Amino acid sequence: MAILSCQTAGESHGPGAFALVQGMPAGLKIDAAFIDSELSRRQGGYGRGARQKIEHDRAQFLAGVRGGETTAAPILIQIANRDSRLDDPQKTPPLTRPRPGHADLAGSIKWLTTDARNVLERASARETAARTAAGALSRILLSEFNIEVFGFVRGMLDATTSIAITQENLVALRNARDRSEVYCPDPAISARIIEHIHQVKIDKDTVGGWCEVHVFGCPIGLGSCAQWDQKLDGRLAQAVMSIQAFKAVEIGLGRECGAQRGSDVHDPIQFDKSRTNEPNLGYTRPRNNAGGIEGGMSNGMPIVVRGTMKPISTLLQGMPSVDMATKQAARSEYERSDVCALPAASVVMENVVAFEIARAFLEKFGGDSIPELRANYESYLELARELPLDRKKTAPAAVEDDTET
Repeated sequence: MAILSCQTAGESHGPGAFALVQGMPAGLKIDAAFIDSELSRRQGGYGRGARQKIEHDRAQFLAGVRGGETTAAPILIQIANRDSRLDDPQKTPPLTRPRPGHADLAGSIKWLTTDARNVLERASARETAARTAAGALSRILLSEFNIEVFGFVRGMLDATTSIAITQENLVALRNARDRSEVYCPDPAISARIIEHIHQVKIDKDTVGGWCEVHVFGCPIGLGSCAQWDQKLDGRLAQAVMSIQAFKAVEIGLGRECGAQRGSDVHDPIQFDKSRTNEPNLGYTRPRNNAGGIEGGMSNGMPIVVRGTMKPISTLLQGMPSVDMATKQAARSEYERSDVCALPAASVVMENVVAFEIARAFLEKFGGDSIPELRANYESYLELARELPLDRKKTAPAAVEDDTET
């Protein structure tokens, strides 16, 4: 069984964005409408720029799918760009005045050029269309095992919602989020966020904020403490930090752990015999400061990840910079961009978190096909419910050895 992985390709104004997904088991039915709906949500949100009116993102499966189901072969997904103009020098001229906060300067020096065009084309957040499609595909896999992923905008500046996210109110919250222009399930906070975005647009500035993702239904034991790079929280942190413009990641209580004592931070463990058939096997907590992860492994509670997005680096007013061709002071150049992409970023974060959860799930339970994966998963839960195990029943029968010694 291959390890689930995703690699992306494509430039912002090239022919398209591409995702190569490997390790997906055979027999998963593709819900193309769901994947396209996630791509559409990624394009939406108050504060987006004019480009989103040009593009109409749809996922096209070029390999690895037959008859609407995965075949276990590598899956190639294409999201075509309508605004494809990379080889037109008039529409994509050299960029020599790097934008503070962007990859322009560092990338130009890295590849020994004074033209940041190639750098910005690849560093662009357009790349996240491919990762959103791959993540949406992984969510179809997770839904087969009743694992739900919910992402939303928590807030920005002084407008932050304190709304609680629970599995019981998940349907209502998802509906409220989808009604919001900024993907925040709190109508009052949504209105204030819109006001902030409107004002920064007037000021020719940009603004970021906080996204949050909750994962419900994860079994105990995803990830590992055996090696540092197998820890689930570390892997989730890398996935979220790799999203363009993200600068911080928190799991559960996050940075607030440093302001409280251990007795207030750690989540007491309880056992509810009536819930042993749930993925948490009956082990419950009265609170979830750990964000569903302890020791690098899922503990049966909802997984909670929060990400901080910085303001977009392209400002209409420009910022102090240097022309790399002349080394003279100059204002940074302007590329068509958004005032705020926080709502879109919450969609990307929702899907990259889902992909990492699916990767850990497949590592734990294996299987080259959906039936095999399901059998492995159910067998694990059955064994876990029987703890402590009767080793005489679970161990292979001893083989008699009549060899002379």
